[in-house]
Amino acid sequence: MVQHLRKSITALVFFLAPALALGQGQGAPLTLKPDAPDRYVVVPGDTLWGIAKRYTDSPWRWPELWRMNKDDIRNPHLIYPGNVLVLDRARGQLSVAAAGTTKLSPRTRAEPVGPAAIPSIPPAIIEPFLIRPLVIEPDGIDNAPTIVATQANRVILGTGDTAYVRGLGEAKETTWYVYRRGKALVDPDTNQTLGYEAIYLGTAQKTRAGEPATVRITSAVQEIGGGDKLVAAGSPLPVNYAPHSPSAQIKGRVMSIYGGLGTLGEAGPQQIITINRGTADGIEIGHVLAVNSQGATVRDRSQPSGTKAAFVQLPEERSGLAFVFRVFDHVSYALVMQVSRPIVPLDTVQNP
Repeated sequence: MVQHLRKSITALVFFLAPALALGQGQGAPLTLKPDAPDRYVVVPGDTLWGIAKRYTDSPWRWPELWRMNKDDIRNPHLIYPGNVLVLDRARGQLSVAAAGTTKLSPRTRAEPVGPAAIPSIPPAIIEPFLIRPLVIEPDGIDNAPTIVATQANRVILGTGDTAYVRGLGEAKETTWYVYRRGKALVDPDTNQTLGYEAIYLGTAQKTRAGEPATVRITSAVQEIGGGDKLVAAGSPLPVNYAPHSPSAQIKGRVMSIYGGLGTLGEAGPQQIITINRGTADGIEIGHVLAVNSQGATVRDRSQPSGTKAAFVQLPEERSGLAFVFRVFDHVSYALVMQVSRPIVPLDTVQNP
């Protein structure tokens, strides 16, 4: 078992022999790709997901490759730029060696545990979603600080403009996000409203306390106006979890495509989807879910037309994989990692 990592990295050896089943409940043995590289030098910009894909078609089985336990999954600082991955095909082993050496035996190498470690998935895409609220409870924004007036009675505010906000009171925070309530997130299975999407409009800086307080709009990605709400800016939530399959069976649906237009949106690689399952259902950060397209109902050309047997429901087909990076009680956000066809609302999600 991999020892808990603190201020050092233990070079790890894992076994990838095609006949060896490493999975816990995964079924089929984990196999190497025929073109897996014998040596690979980790470079800045690499991710755990990307490296796993170089060696196997099942990158969500990363913990099996590294013999991780649950603590390791939550702290997967295993690989740093400059590390060399060396594959011994004869023995079916892959090890991490220091750059510039061919030593393959397990050893300890001092490394600072911090931002230098490569991330699980591309951070630039999901970073804005780690510091901003994404889901608002049905009445959760009603009592938030509100823009009640604008300088010179402007209808639309942009970067550099001034606004007056009721409800900031004596809040010590100086940096705020500007929001308005977006479309409802409706569970397609129960028709229950789980919350509302929070539409991010920009940022504001408090320049003077009071009631109302004065703020200056420091950035605007959409038009800002009277009635829009302010939410205190938070610190980024790190996504250090290694990609892994849920331990329990998960079955849910795609509720929406972030930024898409209702049921008309489609998601491809590196886009974000909303799922009707959350912590209450056993979802956690780092889970990889398979997305399946619903099978169409088509005419059975072998049967006479006009009869019930003339139509047949086709089975679901795998359409992609998604990595969960933000979780709420009943809603999760996931980054689409790969697709074979566009992902759309009402597609199902389940264990890969």
